[in-house]
Amino acid sequence: MLMTTRDGIRLSYHDQGDGPPVLLLTGTGAPSSVWDLHQVPALRAAGFRVITMDNRGIAPSDEGADGFTVDDLVADVAALLEYLDATPCRVVGTSMGAYIAQELALARPDLLDAVVLMAACGRSSHVQRVLAEAEAELIEQGTELPPGYRAAVRAMHNLGPATLADDDLAADWLDLFAASENRGPGVRAQLLLSALPDRREAYRGIKVPCHVVSFEHDLVAPPSAGAELADAIPGATHRTIPGCGHFGYLEKPEMVNRELIRFLRTEPAVPTGAGRAATRTPAERRV
Repeated sequence: MLMTTRDGIRLSYHDQGDGPPVLLLTGTGAPSSVWDLHQVPALRAAGFRVITMDNRGIAPSDEGADGFTVDDLVADVAALLEYLDATPCRVVGTSMGAYIAQELALARPDLLDAVVLMAACGRSSHVQRVLAEAEAELIEQGTELPPGYRAAVRAMHNLGPATLADDDLAADWLDLFAASENRGPGVRAQLLLSALPDRREAYRGIKVPCHVVSFEHDLVAPPSAGAELADAIPGATHRTIPGCGHFGYLEKPEMVNRELIRFLRTEPAVPTGAGRAATRTPAERRV
């Protein structure tokens, strides 16, 4: 389904089920369908209304060929939540989707009930910044690298060692990466946003309950970066899922889904200061 924002941006979304709303936000270059195999069924079975969207830059949402900012992506999410009357909403973001969720928690806390930040950080490393800018430059120049090479680099960058060591499983991933390659201008714009500046100090102002989920072998947002992010957000909690890389929600979906449902069903109290907050049910929090 499509909605059009006040600024004329068309956003593609799917809205399924009943219950408390949960919005899932994808990472750089990823369509909303990445959630369909594992997370959407698990969350619907747990009694949630599940909303997925294609971020600006990913078809059939508008491509954003002229470029856009993270503030534009935050505004898109806010517009969709208000359009669907899905507030207050629980939001789950991974990688760039986590960045959007972090900024949304600062800009529009009134729209949110709780936030899960997967494969997340409060600042990108110098290497990650250089890599993202170089990939964007390849797209801008129209450089065509061999598909097998691109798929192998993507696998090495995003999967855990156990997956890479299993030749049959790794071959399936390589086929998937080769078939789902997206190198349009919208992806280029997302790449340029995916390298975060240092936002740790700003995130000390987040008032929404947050849970950071890291993946043990994540090279993009390692567990140390997730712990650093959780320390910056008042009351945030942190958990590392073992045995997977940056795509941990696809490599270890059962473990990730249990973690999501555990937090989304029993959210932390709204932070009032430093330290970890005690847990209360959503109903108790709204009293």
